[in-house]
Formats: sequence, structure tokens, C-alpha cells
Amino acid sequence: MENFYIILVVILFALAISDLIVGVSNDAVNFLNSAIGSKVAPRYVIMIIASIGILVGTTFSSGMMEVARKGIFHPDQFYFSEIMVIFLAVMLTDVVLLDVFNTLGLPTSTTVSIVFELLGSAVAVALIKINHLGQSAADLGLYINSGKALAIISGILLSVVVAFSIGALVMYITRLVFSFNHKKTFSRFGAVWGGIAITAITYFILIKGAKGSSFLSAETTEWIKGNTSLIILYSFIGWTVLLQLLYWIVKLDILKMIVLVGTFALAMAFAGNDLVNFIGVPLAGLKSFQTFLADPGSDPDGLLMVALTGKSKANTLILLIAGLVMVVTLWMSKKARKVTETELNLSRQSAGSERFGSSLLSRTIVRTAMDIGNAVSKVTPKVMKKSVSKRFDDSTYRKSIKTMKDAPSFDMVRASVNLTVASILISFATSLKLPLSTTYVTFMVAMGTSLADKAWGRESAVYRITGVIAVIGGWFMTALTAFTVAFIIALVISWGGAIAIGVFVLLALYTVMRTHTSFHKKEARKHLIKRLDDDELQTDNIMTKCSLEVRRMLKSVVNVFNETVVGLTNEDRKSLKNVCKEVDELNAEAKLLKNNVHNTLLKLQEAEGETGHYYVQVIDYLREMAHALSFISHPSFDHVDNNHKPLLKIQIDELNELNKSITDLFETIILTIEKNEFDNIPGLIEKQQIILDSLKEGRKNQIKRIKSDEAGTRNSILYLGIMNEIKNFLLQSINLVKAQRDFIEYQMNNKE
Repeated sequence: MENFYIILVVILFALAISDLIVGVSNDAVNFLNSAIGSKVAPRYVIMIIASIGILVGTTFSSGMMEVARKGIFHPDQFYFSEIMVIFLAVMLTDVVLLDVFNTLGLPTSTTVSIVFELLGSAVAVALIKINHLGQSAADLGLYINSGKALAIISGILLSVVVAFSIGALVMYITRLVFSFNHKKTFSRFGAVWGGIAITAITYFILIKGAKGSSFLSAETTEWIKGNTSLIILYSFIGWTVLLQLLYWIVKLDILKMIVLVGTFALAMAFAGNDLVNFIGVPLAGLKSFQTFLADPGSDPDGLLMVALTGKSKANTLILLIAGLVMVVTLWMSKKARKVTETELNLSRQSAGSERFGSSLLSRTIVRTAMDIGNAVSKVTPKVMKKSVSKRFDDSTYRKSIKTMKDAPSFDMVRASVNLTVASILISFATSLKLPLSTTYVTFMVAMGTSLADKAWGRESAVYRITGVIAVIGGWFMTALTAFTVAFIIALVISWGGAIAIGVFVLLALYTVMRTHTSFHKKEARKHLIKRLDDDELQTDNIMTKCSLEVRRMLKSVVNVFNETVVGLTNEDRKSLKNVCKEVDELNAEAKLLKNNVHNTLLKLQEAEGETGHYYVQVIDYLREMAHALSFISHPSFDHVDNNHKPLLKIQIDELNELNKSITDLFETIILTIEKNEFDNIPGLIEKQQIILDSLKEGRKNQIKRIKSDEAGTRNSILYLGIMNEIKNFLLQSINLVKAQRDFIEYQMNNKE
């Protein structure tokens, strides 16, 4: 029996390591985004500072470990065997849930997931216990710490509103003071702002956070508590004077200093608050096992876990090891970068391609906000409106980043507010031992500052609000999914024992491996092809990049059309489904390129206008070809998927002939573009015309079949649709060749 529980403890810690990895991949967005978004320093510098913050923060998380032990349920009401079931269900659920969200690139809350997993698994085991003892559902309160759980959940939900509101308010006031042209103002008041920001960080991180430290003595903590006012006063004076002196002597960039210190502070706050989410449960499991071993001969089904109700102080070495795992993950995880993209996309100052679409709710919110704004504007004095408008004028800022190769998503003023407000809120919650969601706080602070900074203009507001709603909706799904899955796993393990545990461990491994493989396949596909990168487009390389993209698209057209014809004629549903996925990816790429045309053209110089014209042409042609492919593959899949009658033999023969002719034409086109030999364009047009004539003949034949009642309605709709779309991508293919020729001639003329 003892060996069985040793295995369970090993599984818990193995899952803890996995949880640390997937958890940091999700939560890195919380403390990296402001520094990365503002481009305050090279990425490796930001990562080093964040890594040090994590290692320091892990030693401040000891007091938070009690949340996993007794924050959600009453451990003294559960036996050792029952506690282990609860903890195992929690860890299995957490690893899979967070990994799925990471793969989707959506930031979710590790705090919410762990709280609801503990709640779900504890409720499941408690219900089994109640049923076994003949108690009623009303006795559930004996086992579940409903008051504490409700306080934690309420605190998390309240933090969403508080973080957004405070972030917006502080950002509005800060921008009024410093404006977007902040250099002159900062030369006068920058040191004071820096003193306030760093003092606030010092207070909430070092003073409040000291309560949970694993290495500070009780006397030291009491001394800090008793001298709080003096520490705050001296800290403000000291930082203000130091920053002003450094500005005078070495022209220190105070904003950069604030952002880097804030990054350290937020990484530290993250580790201090969220480490419990990853290793709190395994450490509680280890403590339970040690209690079981300390009572030789005890029955695991009869030993109550009273030991978990006492005060706990985690081993500093274990905390540091966990911190090292988090740091390594921070540097190595590609999923962390994908999650980061979502928040940066929603908070960036500039407009452009939006990840999310429009929704009825977002449109209603925007219209309501505009109506309120117009009403307020009518009663606001013109002098005040003009003054405020001047402080929020970002035209100079936009011009300054227009030609940057790697432009920031927002300036360092906003980054400093993001970091300062978020670190204060998180650290304050940590001091109260509330597992506040760092994801909720940092995300909502960033959204609040974006709103106050007028980053959500009329061109982007509906899309940004839709994105925020989608992310918040995902948070509620996290809670519901975490509770439900942990509840089910705990029930099954309680009934199935060791066999059920083995099955769930294997299932968790399979899920994580599958999502990992899927993620890396998508990433590999992105990097395999040299796409048109709007950040790197210049006159001297746009031709090469466009040429590669054109050839790739033409090859895709041939392959997809060939696979569609084969799949349709053989009624191969699986093959057609895979073709549809490939076409959807091509469509997404083409759409992204087209949506970024405006930003790309802004990066090109006035003298490169002809280059921009060529670029716009290519993107339009690629988009149209991707559309044509979509309208061929998807109807073909639907036809087979709905079990409609197969194509007639004569139709199959016609499609096969067209396929051969199209393949021959596209191979010649690809070779023409690759070698830049455009003398044979008349020959290409002649081949194109022959195929167009075949299409015309095919449509006539189909009409005859319809009149003679040889072809059904579904057959006719599909076949005529395919004929029409083939014509479309044939026309676009020749347009691409002509565009390539025109650009080559333009370059040659310019060189002369």
C-alpha cells in the first residue's frame, strides 16, 4: 500500500513539472508584454530581468501554499486516500487544460483553473463520502470551505473591474500630465513620476510580499511592518533624488528604468502569487504522504488529514528549483510567444490587421460609448476640450515610429503605467493571501490603459472589444471546464482506483503530446515558407519575396486542384477534408497580407511608390486565387460529405483533362517567373485560352446534360461552380505573370 502512494506522489511531482512548463507558457504574457510591446530593450535583456524577478519571487510564495492545502476545502474532514484522489484529479486536469489554451494562443487564468479544479474534485469526493455515510447534500458545507472559496472567486471577478478601472484612470491622468510628446515634461517631472512608481513597487513587493517569504524571520517582518511609513517616505525621496541625479549626470532614460524595474517587479509578483498554482497541490500531497508515513500501520482510508490545517512554510530549495524550471521554460517556450501576441494585438496604439472580428455586443458598446461621448462633449467648454485633445494628440508619435523596422506597439509611458498598476494590485492581493489572477489583472490593466490612451479608435474599437469579450468568455469557460473535468476525474478515480489513474495519466500524456505536435506543425509551416514580411519589405527585396510567394501560391493551386479532383472523383471524404484545411490556411495567410497592406505601404518611402503598386497587385491576385480555391474545395467536400450522387463518368473525364492542361500551364508559369523570362507570355496566354475554351465547352455540355435530365440539381450546381472558379484562378495566374514582368521592367529602367 505504501508503494502505491509513493507512485502517486511521484506522479504528482511529475505533473507539477509539466504544469510549471505549460503554466509559465501561459502566464509569461503577464509580465513580458509591457516591456516587449514598448521595445524598451532587446528581448534578451527583458528576459534576463524577468528571470531574476521570477527566482526572487519564488521565495516570497511560501505563505500562498496554504491556499492549496485548506483554502477551498476542509482537509481535516477527508482521509489520506481521499485527499490524494483530490490532488491527483486537480493536477491531471490542470496540465491538460492549460496546454490546450496555450496551443490556441489564448491567455487564461492559472489561478481560476486551480481554484475551480480544487473545488470540483473536492465536491466529487465529498459527495461520495456523504453518500457512503448516509448524510444529506446539506452536509456538503462540512467538507467544502464555501466561505473562503466564495471570497476567492469574488475577489478574482472583482479584480477584473478594479484592474480595468484603475488602469484606465491612472493612464488618463498620466497622459494628461505627460502627453505623447513627453520628453520636455519628463525632463522636469520624470524623476517624481519615477519615484512614485518605484516607491509603490517597493512598498507592495518588498513590504507586503515579505509576509510570505520563506527566508525572512518573524522579527524582520515585524520591523518592516512597524516602520512602513518611514520606508515609504525614504524610498520616495531616495528614488526621486537618485533618478534626477542620474538624469542630469548621464541622461538616464527614466521611463526605461521604470519599465525594466516594473518588469522585474511583475515577474516577482507573478512568481510569488502564482507558484502555488503549479506546485502547491504536489507539496500538499507530499505533506499528506509524510503524515501517513509518520503514523506506522495507519489505514489510508481512516487517517484524517488534520496535519494540513496547520501553518506551512515551504522549503526554499524546492521553491528555487521550481523557479529555475519556470525560467528555463520562459526562455525556451514558443507557445509563450503565441499567447503574448493576443494581448499586444488588442492593446497596440496603431490600427491594422485585427485578430478578432466584429460582434453585435461590441458594436452596441461602441455606439453607446460614442453617444455618451458626444453628450459629454456638448457640455464641455471648448477651451478644456482643446487642451485635453492636445495632450492626447499622438500624430507626432505615429510619425516617429512610421519608418521603424520593429516599431513598438505602444510607448513607454503606457508601459510604465501597465507595470506599476498591475504589480501593485497583484502584490497587494498576495499580501492578503488571495490567489488573485495575474492574467486577469495584467490583461484588464492593459485593456484599461489602451482605452484611456485612445488606442481603440473608430477603426479598431469594435474588433478590440470583441477580442476582450472573447478572452473574458474564455475565462468563464476555464472555470466551468476546470470544475467539470476535475469533478469527473475525481469520481472515476474514486471508483476505478489504480486502473483509472493509469488511464488518465496516459490520456494526459497523449493530449499534451498531440497539442505539442499540432502546435509545432503549424509553426514549422509558417517558417518553412519565406512569406512576404511587411516589416522587411524594401525595394531591393520585395521582388524576391513576391516571386517566392507567387510561385508557392501557384504550386498550391495545382496541388489543391489535383487533390480536389482526385478526392471528388473517388468520393474520398477524408482527403477532401484535409484539402479544405489547407485551403483555409492559404486563405488566412492571404487575408492577413491584404489586411496589412496599409501598414506595409506606410513603411515604404515615397520613391518606392511603384514598388507599393506592384505589392498591392500581387496581394490582390493572391487573395482572389485563394478565394477561388476555397470555392472549389469546400463545395466538393460538402457534396461528398452529404452523400450526394457521384459525378458522371463524362464529367470525371472532362475534369481529368482540365487537370492535365492546368498542371502543364502552371508548371510553365512557375518556370517563367523563376527564371524571369517573360518572352513566352503570348504562349502562356494561348495555352490559357485553350483551357478557357475547354471550360466553355464543358459548361455547354453540362447544360445539355441538365436539359436531358442526365445530371441532378446538386451535381449541376457543383460542376458549374467548379468550372467558374477554374476560370477565375486561370485569369489571376496570368495577371500574376504580367505583374512580375512589369516589376522587372520597372527595376531595370530605374537602374538605367
